[in-house]
Amino acid sequence: MAQKLGAILWPSFFAAGVATMVFFAFVDPLLLRDMTFPSLPMARGLGYTLGFFTFWVATASSSLFTWWLLRPASRFNRALPPER
Repeated sequence: MAQKLGAILWPSFFAAGVATMVFFAFVDPLLLRDMTFPSLPMARGLGYTLGFFTFWVATASSSLFTWWLLRPASRFNRALPPER
């Protein structure tokens, strides 16, 4: 189980880090806050943190879906009975 979690969470952690760096190179978290939730008191660091975890959830979901699709079909499909 730990190996499966590691195979899903570790690559998604790196992908989220890269996505965060690229996204916030062009977008200021405070300007994004002003466009979406202007009344929310938020520091720039909290914006970076929320962005990173948002990207991490998105990339982990992608990795989890890929793992789910790659599971062997034999676990779910039974062999058809031989034809007569």
